[in-house]
Amino acid sequence: MDDYKEKILKVCNESSKNTMMETLQIEFVDVGADYLVAKMPVNSKVHQPDGVLHGGATVALAETVGSMASYIFLDAQKMFIRGIEIAANHVKGVRDGEVFAKAVIVHKGRTTQLWDIKITNAEGDLISVCKLTTIALPKK
Repeated sequence: MDDYKEKILKVCNESSKNTMMETLQIEFVDVGADYLVAKMPVNSKVHQPDGVLHGGATVALAETVGSMASYIFLDAQKMFIRGIEIAANHVKGVRDGEVFAKAVIVHKGRTTQLWDIKITNAEGDLISVCKLTTIALPKK
């Protein structure tokens, strides 16, 4: 991995300390020109009572990776980022292992951004499809 990618991933992962992302063990693992990837372990911390990955944990992973992608692809020195809408379709259950969320930019406007986020398991099977809209507002 080149130094630029390493630096971005380090900043992303350090920003997760003492947050929900740390609690869920979300880790940023890859970044490209128009995408960011994070992973999350599937264990009892993120299970529904019947032992399947909770949809809310999946959505937390999706919003995390999409919001962080907005943060790194916009001018974070001048703007702050917030998620304003998220939609998710869960298509396959997961009981263990890891899931990966890849956020890809669909629209990068000055104020709003639209992200397509696919959640897959380690084998590449589609688990969920999410759409996240973020807003970038000027820091005062």
